[in-house]
Formats: sequence, structure tokens, C-alpha cells
Amino acid sequence: MLSQLERMGGQRLLDEHFPTHGTWVGLSLGGVTVVWLTPSLSQADHRLNHVEPWADQQCHTWRRCTGRHVHPLDVSDDRLAAVLEAVSADARGSAFEGALTRQLRRVYKLEPERVRLDSTTASGYWAVTEDGLFQFGPSQDHRPDLPQVKVLLSALDPLGVPVATAVVPGQRADAPWDVPAMTRVRESLGRQGRLDVGDGKMGALATRAFIQAGGASSRCRLSAIQLPPDVVAGSLAAVWREQPPLTRLTRMTAGGKREHLAEGYERLEPWTVRAAGAALAWTARRLVVRSRPLARAGEAALRARLAKAQAAVAALKDRGRGQKRFTARTALQAAVEAIRRRPRVQGLLAVRDTEGVQERPLRRYGHRPATVRGARDLRVTAVVDRRAVAGAVRRLGWRVYATHAPADQFSLGQAGLAYRRESLMERDLGRWKGPPLSLTPRSLERDDHATGLIRLLLVGWRVLTRLAFVGRRRLAAARTGLAGLYAGNPTRATARPTAERLLEAFRGLTLTSIREGRHRRSHLTPLSRVHRRILVLLDFPLDISTRLCPDSHKPP
Repeated sequence: MLSQLERMGGQRLLDEHFPTHGTWVGLSLGGVTVVWLTPSLSQADHRLNHVEPWADQQCHTWRRCTGRHVHPLDVSDDRLAAVLEAVSADARGSAFEGALTRQLRRVYKLEPERVRLDSTTASGYWAVTEDGLFQFGPSQDHRPDLPQVKVLLSALDPLGVPVATAVVPGQRADAPWDVPAMTRVRESLGRQGRLDVGDGKMGALATRAFIQAGGASSRCRLSAIQLPPDVVAGSLAAVWREQPPLTRLTRMTAGGKREHLAEGYERLEPWTVRAAGAALAWTARRLVVRSRPLARAGEAALRARLAKAQAAVAALKDRGRGQKRFTARTALQAAVEAIRRRPRVQGLLAVRDTEGVQERPLRRYGHRPATVRGARDLRVTAVVDRRAVAGAVRRLGWRVYATHAPADQFSLGQAGLAYRRESLMERDLGRWKGPPLSLTPRSLERDDHATGLIRLLLVGWRVLTRLAFVGRRRLAAARTGLAGLYAGNPTRATARPTAERLLEAFRGLTLTSIREGRHRRSHLTPLSRVHRRILVLLDFPLDISTRLCPDSHKPP
């Protein structure tokens, strides 16, 4: 990680864009940040008070790796708090992100054609103030009872390298921030003709007009706001009439077979928007695509919901302690209707009810003779409306997209594959919720500290994506895979290893240091063939580890 940060120029760029006060002594701000990111990524812990003890134990390793001495007080919690306060400045932070992106493009010869825009939230038990960063809002963590902060992210596709970010209060909507995010992307990449890919929030007419006016293209899914249900029904009606005919979208699998992924059609649509007193007109392509894997998953989920609703209706007639017994038909019908009106089940179940007399013998008690008493027995059964379910299944998997890109640059098939790659962005955003970034649970309270922490963790995100990108590119060029990364299955190979697995392979290496008077003897666990293969794939010299103790390390 230290070598990757050095290659990215992280310390140099941090020092250039975040100058410190003249009284600052010891490691520079960039040096402190690099020291902090190393344990933060390796231990998934960003707490300030845990860095100083770690640095005290790693002084020898750090000096051998960087040639510089690190004093534990250089990374005290007060010094780290000062770093967060400095990095939180929006203007300097945007300039730093742009310079870091240009550095990555130059070093790794990247020519991105697509940029994805998405957002995530981080919630926790924080104090809410009127103008603070932590606010209640629609939660992606399904915890609307907790205040949250929202992070809007622009990343290169398909690498997932962050280009521009925005940290906003948790109650803010995403759509108004898409335009500033794309402005930062243009400043960082400095090129026209790029394709911006986003979800339904990018479908806002003002956002699409901004993209068109800037000379770029976009591909977004149209939400119910931009595409009312009656318009969607009209688009699908054309599918049922087979006018126009559907185009099959396929791709080649790793085994050399062609897989049928989706089908769809497209049509042209004129758009006109008045912006800044002038009319902006363009012709957009509306893509109506049905994903077969998405349709299969949706059908399985639908049938699971129906089975659950049927079981709930059947449970109404069960007898047991605490179980309500229905003796009135109106009460039973109300309970059944509540189940039938459940989300995404309504209109798909039919009910059959019967009524009978259930006889129950009463034993003799005192002077009362034994008798037989009859009671009304209400029964109800829920059955699946096959015709309604068939119609619902036929509508599953369809998505409507809008794009400015011409067909020769972004075909219908490419649009379908671009949708499938949206899961890559979701997976990368999941790094915020757990290791290695672990923004939650967050231990900071001040708004500026939280903003600075998110910016620094995004630098760590770039380290992880760079490691995975370089390793995968080398494996693809060699047309081979890397084995030895999976516990319990050492022969399993992969051509797309993640950065987490590459780093996990080095767990267990131990540096033993013994001081004898003025002399120090050191020993490092020898590197295995897997370790050496990883270093070669990542384009690092093999002495990156042996320099820690060259007197004892011998290659196997």
C-alpha cells in the first residue's frame, strides 16, 4: 500500500494542495496522511487514537520502507484531527481530486469512455443540528430512525476509480447535485464526448439538458417521475404486438458460448428544454430492454411472496394459544383482504371460503348430562390467480432507458451490458459499510472532520481499485489466472482477483527483531511463490519486502 500511494503521488499532491501553517513540524501533512491510511485500510479502523500506538510498533518497518523516521507524535490524534480539518475544504479538495485523477490517468495510461454516478449513505448514532451534516432522510441502510450523511460519487467505468465526490446532508435529494458532480468530472477529465451513466435520478430533464449542452452523452434509467405508468404500458404494448420486432442481446461467455442476456427495441424521441432564456432541442433514444436474468430473479421473488401470503391466509384458521379465532365472517374477510393487499401481491390471489358446523362433545359435569354442542367453523383458502400471475411475470425484467449517444457509439447491446455492470458500482459502494474502508460505525462528531475523513478514505479507495486493475490487466494479457488466494482450495484460480484478496494473501508475514546491545538482528518470514507472483503482477520489485531485513531473507 505504501508503494502504491507513492506511485500515485498521493503524498506530493496532498502537500501541494493543502499547505500547513509555518509552525507545523515533523512529517508533512501528506506524510501523516500516508501513515494514517496504511493502518486504516489494513485494519478497517479509522479511529484517531489508534494510529499513534500502531506507529510506535511499526517504526522500524516504516523507516526501512520509506527511508524516513516516523515519531509516534507525528500521528497523534490532535495531528490527525488537524489533517481532517484541512482536507475538508471544498475548493482545495476538488482541486486535489482533479490532480490525483490526472496523475492516475498519466501513470496507468487510462482513457475512460464512461463515468458512473451514484450515491450512498452512512448512518449512525449522531447528534442532529439544524444546519449540520447529519440529518434524517431516506435511508439506503433501512434505518430511517438514524441520522445519516450522503456521499455522491462519480467513478470511471468499469474500473470503479473515484473521480469526483460530494458530501451533503443526509436529507438532500441526489438530483440537484448531479450537475455539480458532472462539472467536477469535466474539470478532472478535460474531454468531450464522454458517456455519463446513472440511475433514475439522472433522468431529470434539467440534468439531461446540462449534459446535452456540454457536448457529452448520458445513459440513465427513466423513473416513474419521468415515465408515467401509462407511458410504460404503451411501450410494453408495442412489445406484445411485436411492433417493432425485438433485438436479441447476447454476449460471449468464458467458455466460448454465446449467452442470451436480453432483448429489446429502441425509438427516437424529440426533446426541447428552455434554459437561460434559450431553447435547447435534441433527439434522444428511448431503449426498452428486458433483462432475462432480472426477469428470472423477479419471478422467483414473486412466487415466494405468493407462497408466503398463502401461508398467512392458511394460518388464520389455526387454533392455538394466543391465536385469534374468527367467528364472524366480516372479521375474517377483513383479515384476508389485509393479506391480499400486501405490496406486490395485490390482485394475484383469489379466496375461497366455506362455512360448516363443528361438533364438540361436552362431558358430564355434576347434575349436567353429557351433550354435544355445535359451533360455526369458518374456513378460507387462498389460491393463485394464474392468469393474473402470468401477466405480472410477462411484465418483469423490463427497463426503459434514455440516452443521447448515437447508435454507432453506444448500441442497444452495449446499453444492456452497461446495465449489467451497475452491480460493480454497488459492490464498490458496499466498501463504505464494512472493511476495508469502514466508514460506519463512525467515531467522529464534527462535520468538517467527517468530510475530511470521507475524502481521505476515497484516496484509500483509489489504492484498492488500482491494485485490482493492475493485477487483472496483467492476468488478462497473459491469459491466465492466479491461484492460492482462496482458503481451503489452493488450486482454485481467478483472473479477476480483488484488492482485498491480494492483500489478504500477505497476512501472516512476521518481522522479528532482536536487539543485542548496539546490534539488531531481524528475520522476516520468507515470501512464497504466491507472494512473488502477486508482486510481479502488481509491477512491484521483489525487494519491496526483503529490504526490511536483507540479512536474513532468502528466496525459497
